[in-house]
Amino acid sequence: MRFGARIALAVITLAVTATACGAPQDGGSPSRTAADCAPYARYGEHPGTEVTVYAENRDREADLFEETWADFADCTGIDVRYEGDGEFEARIQLRVDGGNAPDVAFFPQPGLMERFARAGRLKPVGAGVAALAEQGWSADWNSYATVDGTLYGTPLVANVKSFVWYSPAFFRDRGLSVPRTWDELMAVTEKVAASGVKPWCAGVESAEATGWPVTDWIEDVLLRQQGTRVYDQWVAHEIPFDDPRVLRAMDTVGSLLKNDRYANGGFGPARSMASISFQEAGTPVLSGDCAMHRQASFYADLWPEGTEIGPDKDVYAFLLPGVDPASRPVLGGGVFTAAFADRPEVRAFQEYLASADFANARMRKGPYVSAHKGVDPANAATPVDRLSIRLLQDPRTQFRFDGSDLMPASVGAGTFWKGAVDWIGGAGTRQVAGSIERSWPTR
Repeated sequence: MRFGARIALAVITLAVTATACGAPQDGGSPSRTAADCAPYARYGEHPGTEVTVYAENRDREADLFEETWADFADCTGIDVRYEGDGEFEARIQLRVDGGNAPDVAFFPQPGLMERFARAGRLKPVGAGVAALAEQGWSADWNSYATVDGTLYGTPLVANVKSFVWYSPAFFRDRGLSVPRTWDELMAVTEKVAASGVKPWCAGVESAEATGWPVTDWIEDVLLRQQGTRVYDQWVAHEIPFDDPRVLRAMDTVGSLLKNDRYANGGFGPARSMASISFQEAGTPVLSGDCAMHRQASFYADLWPEGTEIGPDKDVYAFLLPGVDPASRPVLGGGVFTAAFADRPEVRAFQEYLASADFANARMRKGPYVSAHKGVDPANAATPVDRLSIRLLQDPRTQFRFDGSDLMPASVGAGTFWKGAVDWIGGAGTRQVAGSIERSWPTR
């Protein structure tokens, strides 16, 4: 499940008519001075040009993007026209097939971007963007935008999915420590259960994407138990979906989430999570009816208004531990930018989006996580964003992208999500995994 999948509508276009550096703005906004525009001189001047951008982000997320590149647009003279669409994934293909491709698209799923690259519709990045990509991101991150050795895009947004949200006061009052290993996590789980509180709360309802919180759980545990090599083989279908090692990961998750003694805190029996929305699933942590909720960094935006986040606040988060304290597997997701056109103004805009300047400027405006090596964690808006960035920049981190976003859509966003719901509802591990394996498309 990708970052930014939320409700709402809107087609938002940049209201400012961009002008060349130093020229007055429509609507009376102050003109830029040469000094104001100095940071953007490297991108050149492109007066009278336009770059269209199509993405799923709407409302405040869209506003923050536009506010971030407003100075770039004014100083370069490029009119950046942004369109946010909640049906992006379904409509981008229709637009491209209909001859209405945007200049730049923000792809929430690398697999979708790869499809357009293999069809010859996307433009490989230019030398300038390629150099920025190599400088800014790890090889793992760049690999998700690379098809047959050619780089087609760069990461734009990142998130960390391997977080466990908890109440520091709840832990402190019960003498619990943040677990550093999986065995310690199970010890905390058992101690909380013995006190009469169900340690875990979860919810898998998410409209057409129902099921993804459980698939994230399974991916996270597989990554911890088997490491990156087996995880990569599984995602690429080089081993069967129902490989015994995958079944083991599912059963480990099941020992927590399908166990009425451990779940579903604050809501009822374990099966209740099938009808609980992922947005509300963590709220029992605040009332003490649940001790832990595994969810991504973007869950920071979903706590009730007024909830304070931090090591000594209402809630905070720790990394879902691995088998030993030295291991640092991190499951995450993100958004990638790629272009269907390669005009000079499009390349200039791509280079700006690939820069640390863009990432730092966006982060100063509100919650945002980037895996860019040049991002300063001090600019992060929340403690969890700061923690996420430090994890993503740590060379010891073994990052892997959300597997369901990399698998063929008919599996990753289809039979895997649906199978996860059936499994939580009582279906057997071997039965569900076997069904997903049989659904994998043949070439």
